[in-house]
Amino acid sequence: MTHPFDPGYGTEPFRTLCAEYPDTDVYPPARFRVEWGPIFHRGRLDGSARVLVIGQDPAQHETIVRRILVGEAGRRLQGFLAKLGITTSYVLINTFFYSVYGSVTTAVRKKPELIAYRHRWLNALLIDQQIEAVVTLGTLATEAWQLWKATPQGQATNVAVAAITHPTQPESSAKNNKTKLAAAIKAMLKNWNAGLQQLAPAIQHPDQVTPLVLYGDAFQDGDRVSIPAGDLPAGLPAWMHEQDGWARRVGTDEQKKRANITITVPKGVLS
Repeated sequence: MTHPFDPGYGTEPFRTLCAEYPDTDVYPPARFRVEWGPIFHRGRLDGSARVLVIGQDPAQHETIVRRILVGEAGRRLQGFLAKLGITTSYVLINTFFYSVYGSVTTAVRKKPELIAYRHRWLNALLIDQQIEAVVTLGTLATEAWQLWKATPQGQATNVAVAAITHPTQPESSAKNNKTKLAAAIKAMLKNWNAGLQQLAPAIQHPDQVTPLVLYGDAFQDGDRVSIPAGDLPAGLPAWMHEQDGWARRVGTDEQKKRANITITVPKGVLS
């Protein structure tokens, strides 16, 4: 039995990008969980990607796995891409390479050094590559894209773009109110349907030719897709990409929660 995995960052320019990541002088510890290090991407770095996704920032599951969008947001996004026929030919990066702590001020978001490093990733993924479409998840990701698009390299690049609601915005806005959550998911899926219809004509080289099936008012079976093992580091246990909730920030106050991520093997894994 073989186990596919992501080979990592051995090739240029990504090897150098990972070696030259910004530190606390660019990402202030008051705004970012720099103590857990940067998390760079998920997906194809070999030039085969047809869709680029820009997310927001990594959370606790991403911190452990060292790849972005591997929790519930990632599985919802995986389903969105599958509706476009994209099952492997994608690459994902975040607006911020460190986990946000609280909120990010405009002054921090607009730091030239922060923007310049992110632009180096976007340049590597877009210039002279075969990206056909870009998806931005939420307002901060849309801002990141617009900043790059205003550069000379961005102005010279023409791809289809869809700005869609962040996959876990409904949970953030509903605050455990089931009625509000259902309404927020319905609104998000309506927004996603518009994004799918905008992007579908631009995807000329899907991994699978498939008719476009739009979302209903709620997630249905098959709308959420597991994270492929080929997106993840070698040796990662299957339950880390098939389930969610195994990593939690635990502590009696905010600082202790910031300092601790507790990992629990899910029920049913241990005999």
